[in-house]
Amino acid sequence: MPEAVDGYCLSAAGLTKRFGGFHALRDVDIAVREGSIHAVIGPNGAGKTTLFNLLSGVMAPDSGEIRFRDRPLGRLRPHGRAALGIARTFQNIRLFGHMTVLENVMLGEHWRIYPSLWRSFLKAAWHRPFGEAPEETEMRRRALETLEFVGLAEKRHAMATDLPYGEQRLLELGRALAMEPGLLLLDEPAAGMNIRETEDLDALICRVRDRGVTVVLVEHDMNLVMGISDWITVLNFGDKIAEGHPSEVQRDPAVIEAYLGEEETL
Repeated sequence: MPEAVDGYCLSAAGLTKRFGGFHALRDVDIAVREGSIHAVIGPNGAGKTTLFNLLSGVMAPDSGEIRFRDRPLGRLRPHGRAALGIARTFQNIRLFGHMTVLENVMLGEHWRIYPSLWRSFLKAAWHRPFGEAPEETEMRRRALETLEFVGLAEKRHAMATDLPYGEQRLLELGRALAMEPGLLLLDEPAAGMNIRETEDLDALICRVRDRGVTVVLVEHDMNLVMGISDWITVLNFGDKIAEGHPSEVQRDPAVIEAYLGEEETL
């Protein structure tokens, strides 16, 4: 995997995305330092999810360039970006409800070990009469380690849909981590969580960063954002209106006015 250049894991320049005559993003630049937690904030409709869709390859920009560890991504689709080391969670949880907690995390392992669908089928067919393939055994072991890391090991045999909402979010995070990403995009990871769950998530995201994974997150919980972020980018109606350290962003008049109103503070 290519190394970060000048300390930056991800960079984008001039990102623009239109839907009809509406600009969801307009000429947005963003640069994410390797090994950092970089938050993207802004009011509803600011363009945050559109930015994530462009970074992850779900959508293509109308103009602008995205580079990951100095490699231009062009129109590379999500699976191609995942192969480079970019993983993502979604605002609306996307789990396989008919599978167990362990099996959901193993899907992340499975993709990493078997990037080719045909290779997966051939391996399974070859080992079926003789028991589980060595790769499957290793995937199971690593998936259990990931569940230990996110705090769900004791729930490994439960069905994904039987988990409380907060634990489902942790499971989706665990599945993304199983892909061993260099860059993890978290789309509102604390949505629907109570105060205790959010505090635990705060610590978990820091531990993910400490493992060497660069984190970019979209989040509305300002206590979480201000507590763990190294750098913050602020969007409003598709434009970048501010950027900086949390203490700088908190005092920015444009951010206060756009996000919470002139008389309030972050």
